[in-house]
Amino acid sequence: MSRPPTFTPPPGVDAHRLRTARGDFAALDARPPAGQAKGTVLLLPGFTGSKEDFIALLKPIADAGYRAVSVDGRGQYETEGPAKDESPYIQAELAQDVLAQTEAVGGTPHLLGHSLGGLIARAATLSAPADTFASLTLMSSGPAAVSPSQQDRAKMLTDALAALSMADVWAAMQALDPPEDADLDGAALRTRWLRHSPAQLIATGKQLCAEPDRVAELDAVPLRKHVISGERDDTWPIAWLDDMADRLHAHRTVVTGAEHSPNTDRPTETAAALIAFWDQGTTTTGNNNNA
Repeated sequence: MSRPPTFTPPPGVDAHRLRTARGDFAALDARPPAGQAKGTVLLLPGFTGSKEDFIALLKPIADAGYRAVSVDGRGQYETEGPAKDESPYIQAELAQDVLAQTEAVGGTPHLLGHSLGGLIARAATLSAPADTFASLTLMSSGPAAVSPSQQDRAKMLTDALAALSMADVWAAMQALDPPEDADLDGAALRTRWLRHSPAQLIATGKQLCAEPDRVAELDAVPLRKHVISGERDDTWPIAWLDDMADRLHAHRTVVTGAEHSPNTDRPTETAAALIAFWDQGTTTTGNNNNA
């Protein structure tokens, strides 16, 4: 999971409910200085994550002239969702949520999805008119199902969630974490975990293990695309992400020193790479940048 540096919004970042035709979604909203608006960015978190996973990116993005809106998806953290019914969390429904969020923020936003959020962002893009988004960024999000080792982990988690309480599953996960992964803000991470819907986690965990390869479909969408990741990733190996970027004719950024969550591992470098892509205005085909 992404481990944000804080769960407290910094000055200038507004925590509110984004009202949409499909319900309200908890959001963090950072607006650019008056007169400097270049556009809007909608950010979707990954599996077990939340809007706070982007908290270190929001101010840099806003200072660069973009409104940045990160959201908790249905059943994630501070956005409510049913605890036992998996049907609201099938990918098609989550994609429709994204389109409702897009309408609510207004204009033609840049869309970014991290990990699972990238799969949902892709589904939203494929189900929407071509002019719905200004660009699509897939952050540490691959072409199809996650790696076999991560499929094993996801299945173990979903099996546990079907049999145990959220609190018991959290305790088991912490017991499995090596000491070097211990987090200084474990209480906040535990609170976030406990507020997730178990049905959402089970449904999306299954999606991670069964996602088909839709790269050719996405490549056919006339939209600027960006594939960004750390230099190491065991969820979707870097070679898979490189190949996907080639197949998408997408701009490619590798953030030095980052792993699966460049948004929290190296936020300054990640924000700079994202802003440069949005500012660029034209796709750089097959470009393998280091940030």
